[in-house]
Amino acid sequence: MNNIIKRPISSLGYGFIAKEFIPKGKNEYHLRNIQNRSNIKYRKITEAEINVLEENGNTSDDWSKFHVADKFDPELVKNCSFYGLIRVGNMEPYFVEFNNLRMPVGLYNSTIISCDIGNNVSIDNVAFMSHYITGDDVMLININELAATDHAKFGNGVLKEGEKESVRIWMEICNENGGRSVLPFNGMQPGDAWLWSKNRADEKLLEKFKEFTDQKFDTQRGYYGKIGDRTVIKNCKIVKDTWIGSDAYLKGANKIKNITINSSPTAKSQIGEGCELVNGIIGFGCRIFYGVKAVRFLMGDNSQLKYGARLINSYLADNSTISCCEVLNSLIFPSHEQHHNNSFLCAATVLGQSNMAAGATIGSNHNSRSADGELMAGRGFWPGLCVSLKHNSKFASFTIIAKGDFPAELNIPVPFSLISNDVSRDKLVVMPGYWFMYNMYALARNAGKYSVRDKRTDKSLILEYDFLAPDSINEMTESLRLFKILAAKAYANKKKISIADKDLLKAGEDLLENQIAEFKNLEIVAEAFENSKRKVELVKMPEAYTLFKELITYYGINELIHFIEEKNINSWQKLLKALPSKPERISWINTGGQLIPEASILTLKRNIKSGKVKSWDEIHAYYKRKSLEYTNDKFKHSFAAMLEVLKLSPKRFTKKLFYQLLENAVVTKEWMSKGIYTSREKDYTNPFRKMLYDTEEEMEKVIGKLSDNSFIIQQKDELDRLKTKVNNLKELFH
Repeated sequence: MNNIIKRPISSLGYGFIAKEFIPKGKNEYHLRNIQNRSNIKYRKITEAEINVLEENGNTSDDWSKFHVADKFDPELVKNCSFYGLIRVGNMEPYFVEFNNLRMPVGLYNSTIISCDIGNNVSIDNVAFMSHYITGDDVMLININELAATDHAKFGNGVLKEGEKESVRIWMEICNENGGRSVLPFNGMQPGDAWLWSKNRADEKLLEKFKEFTDQKFDTQRGYYGKIGDRTVIKNCKIVKDTWIGSDAYLKGANKIKNITINSSPTAKSQIGEGCELVNGIIGFGCRIFYGVKAVRFLMGDNSQLKYGARLINSYLADNSTISCCEVLNSLIFPSHEQHHNNSFLCAATVLGQSNMAAGATIGSNHNSRSADGELMAGRGFWPGLCVSLKHNSKFASFTIIAKGDFPAELNIPVPFSLISNDVSRDKLVVMPGYWFMYNMYALARNAGKYSVRDKRTDKSLILEYDFLAPDSINEMTESLRLFKILAAKAYANKKKISIADKDLLKAGEDLLENQIAEFKNLEIVAEAFENSKRKVELVKMPEAYTLFKELITYYGINELIHFIEEKNINSWQKLLKALPSKPERISWINTGGQLIPEASILTLKRNIKSGKVKSWDEIHAYYKRKSLEYTNDKFKHSFAAMLEVLKLSPKRFTKKLFYQLLENAVVTKEWMSKGIYTSREKDYTNPFRKMLYDTEEEMEKVIGKLSDNSFIIQQKDELDRLKTKVNNLKELFH
């Protein structure tokens, strides 16, 4: 049966902290007094004010515990019951208004227990308000329960004095079996979650992460819930153990429990009708609306949950949107989009700039005997309509997957690929470089779109949005090597000859560089792309080989131009002195949307274990230092990658070659711009697109004129600026 506890009414509002948890020489208000930073000078209420309060239908267990500010007007308090120590700020004869809700300043028709209330607050019909501290100009209207417990943790995965380890809240990301669980905490970066979830064999590192989390928070019992200045909460049922920043707006939520809601004047967070949020951290500037269910979750800044979305045991990083669908046990890096009721994402690590189409099912399609499978997808992951994938699978950056039910696990190491399941011929088809050949508009537009949508107020961590960056360039470079090997093997198979393993690279390179005609009827078959016995065919590989080489070179020369501009280099000799003498194409890791050299991550982990790095704050400071170094590190990488693909040593990087590469960069930008235009032009010339419009004018009114497309105009301007820069550099270095 339910354990209904009965205590004397005189104790209501007191004993918030059990005696054994109150430090020696302190009382039950010691933490409350620290939390209340309003600087309001309170006084005891006068007899005259008590009389007014009682005439207005108010009661208190002890009016001597009712403290007020100088500008307190008792006429603005009606039909309220007070218990415990109550402290109220100024109350002046105003009404406050927010989104057409107009309410008089004051306390009305509410039960308030042991709370501190800021200046000119409006509280009406709050059935039970207990142990909260509010800021100024707060509006609390029609709330069933607004309460905090003495062991409130506000969504952080920590314990309070006297609690058992079994009650600690873990966030089970990346895997349904909990094997990659992390402790959520306010301020947790996606890079933190990635480091913690990934390095599971390093027990010392994992223990340090747990220590860092515990030391961020006081284990003392007795912290009150907080509601920041100008926050509005209306028509909500249960708000419990919640820490809310300033300027937040909560309306019509069913349940908000054990939650931190970060909000500020410049990054206001909002929670809407029918939402139920339990055990979570919500970043600055977030929007959560219309029947959302979220449990054991963390949201980065400027992210959204909408229209019945379910987010459970998952980290959704900055600038992301999930609506309608279900996401479980996942770690999602910034700029993720998922908008469809029948799309499902489970047990996945998705490295950002991703888009889940309707009907896409990623998860709960395990090949093992328990729910312990995982999926890892690089930046730009795009599973198309009705895609069903099996765990475990892994995808390189900017992989797009065509509609289909894929029968086996996949490991696709080639970026910018289209993956198709050819059921009629029972084979997997991989088209490397698909984005560059057929959808340049979407690829380039997305890069700009993510940057524009980055509404973080703190951008000290650089998130990489360009599709040509250290991670994708490394994958392209490794793909060139793979292409050579596959070409040589395919040629040997067709000609029924033998090529020694040590000669495959050279033979394949010769075919791709000098014998393109040989590929006309050559079937390129890949190994270990799919966990099956059926054939995996790579199509248009020679075209992808040429494109990848050209784009790696373009990446290098483009970054070199930026480097010259940033360093104000005005002569060829100065440039030679500034260039890396021993360029090396190093490995990089996508750490929560921020690209960091792998060696730097290894250094960070060593420093954490040795005690040199002592807290999450110091880890975050390290991320910021790496962001400051990113531009220079990226340049070094681009220069090394360019020389590698050109097979040049630094000494052979001559002025003549530099001029030629500048001209080549213009040519590359021209075909990219043309590809952007052409891929968008198809939407205006396709008869199946045009058939819905009676006239050209009607079509242009609906979808706009192609000539007015702002993104295409922007690309043309970028091309013109590149041409100007190239001409200026050639004159400057002449």
